Amino acid sequence: MRIWLLALCCLVLAGCTTSRARVAAPELTTPVTAGSAGLLVKPVARLALLTVAGLTERRDDWSRDAATHLAAGFQAELAKRDHPFNLVDLSGQMEGRTGQVLRLNEAVGDTIQTYEFGAQRLPTKAKGFDWTLGEGTRLLRGDSGADHALFVTARGTWSSPGRKVLLVGAAIIGTPIPMGSQTLSASLVDLRTGRVIWYNQALAGPADDMRTPEGAQALAASVLKGAPL
Repeated sequence: MRIWLLALCCLVLAGCTTSRARVAAPELTTPVTAGSAGLLVKPVARLALLTVAGLTERRDDWSRDAATHLAAGFQAELAKRDHPFNLVDLSGQMEGRTGQVLRLNEAVGDTIQTYEFGAQRLPTKAKGFDWTLGEGTRLLRGDSGADHALFVTARGTWSSPGRKVLLVGAAIIGTPIPMGSQTLSASLVDLRTGRVIWYNQALAGPADDMRTPEGAQALAASVLKGAPL
């Protein structure tokens, strides 16, 4: 009976991507107007295989595929909203000031995940969502005239065939084991002020496999739902 219940839960959750978003107060933001220029920074994906022993093996091929498919998926979804965000690959500019901004963005994102979605809240952030990267983000505008940038980061693990077999045995004796999970975070930043005006953290459902074009676009659509775009 336990195995059948487990299988039923998997079927119910198979198409579900869940997300939790935060939006800055209107007085802290400048609305993104339809047709305005923006930058979609090429997504960063760090994916791995979860082995029978519970170890992770980095999969660069999965990471490359996911980054490419997520870029296409987010561009397609933004276009539907009349936002022609141009895709920019900044991975080769990790030196100098551009690299500093990118690393700061990742650090701020990690902090947002810890204190906006975790059990603890920073006292200085208790009144609302108020985070910034600083005015150094103006550097990313370049000659594009872009007012906003969308940053996307994906992390995830998938179970090996052997670990999936192990799940069946574990279910029989009532011992749960982690089977891998995939998360995606997206932040919309005002490049003129550096303020993070929207942030979303999503847990991808099995049907939204970011390693495939279809799954990546479905995931992008789920993540952007409710975004101030």
